[in-house]
Amino acid sequence: MKKIIFGITGLTLGGAERVLVDLSNELSRKYDVTIFTLYGNGELEGQLYTNVKHISLYKEKYNDLSNFKKKIIPLKILFMKKFIYRKYIKKDYDVEVAFLEGPITRLFSVKNKKVKKIAWVHNDISLVFGNGFKAKIKKKTDRKTYSKYDEIIFVSRDNLKKFRKQYPDLRNKDLQPVKKDVIYNYLNKDLVIQKSNEVLDIQFDSENLNFVTVARLVPQKAIDRLIDVHTKLIKNGFNHNFYVIGEGPEQKMLEDKIKQNNVQETFHLLGKKINPYPYMNAADYFCLLSQFEGYGMVLEEAKILGKEILITDTAAREAVENYKQAYIVPNNFDGIYETLKNVISKGKNKSNENVSNEYDNSKIIEKVEKLFVQ
Repeated sequence: MKKIIFGITGLTLGGAERVLVDLSNELSRKYDVTIFTLYGNGELEGQLYTNVKHISLYKEKYNDLSNFKKKIIPLKILFMKKFIYRKYIKKDYDVEVAFLEGPITRLFSVKNKKVKKIAWVHNDISLVFGNGFKAKIKKKTDRKTYSKYDEIIFVSRDNLKKFRKQYPDLRNKDLQPVKKDVIYNYLNKDLVIQKSNEVLDIQFDSENLNFVTVARLVPQKAIDRLIDVHTKLIKNGFNHNFYVIGEGPEQKMLEDKIKQNNVQETFHLLGKKINPYPYMNAADYFCLLSQFEGYGMVLEEAKILGKEILITDTAAREAVENYKQAYIVPNNFDGIYETLKNVISKGKNKSNENVSNEYDNSKIIEKVEKLFVQ
């Protein structure tokens, strides 16, 4: 039985984390699977099958660490990565998979001729680290990092395109081009549908449209822009409700903005939810109105639930290009405002009650398994 180890920052509530849990559970039927995380105590750890092993560098979640540790740990990982790799990762594995950009990819890049090394890229690599001085250093460092992998997997064609632009002519130690491929995110479709039928702990407004988004509260997701759009719509008489599921560093700022705009009754930050599917299922529309996006795994979940979808014009459009109930919105304030105004004016749509059957996860598993035998 082949032994596979996946690495990720933590198993908290997030898109890549959700995919890794479902993927590891499925692969554990045929392979010996281990997940290594930098930080422990993630909400999704309890959803791993009992035969999926899990080891962590630190027991605590990142958000539970002191400010001192938050500053020290990245430096420790940077300067002690060989020691950490040899202690926790360099075992008798056949394949090592760095499943997220950043520290995990750098850690798993430590030389080991005995194993196949795979890196997974979930985002537009040119935007992940920003545009500052640190971003330039990381860009240069990561060119060397990615050249140490045997293969790089992307969750979308757009991510692959942006990576090639960022790192043209990327070659390995033998001066051969590093192999690249696209594998879309894996989800347990039956589990999504099953969990979507659980009882809501709140009651949605039956008179007005209810929009739901699931997103980390970070600048990329542009929730602050969404609050301002929502406020203008309410002031102009276009009544509706917005529900945001997720947590993140911008939460306090967004809470203050909601109060300042006096939209506490119609714009709701629901915080983290281990099971977001009942909220998505009950919504009239699912939205992902970000400044920029990768493939957007949550869009696959919304498609499985047969939801009407609104997304800004980002790389995420690839996820809905063949989905008839998706609408691409101009990625600016006015474009979002006009689209939502038109949607609200039309009122509730009772037609989106059919569950989508487009999502075929068996083909995704086949592609992943081929990585292990090559």
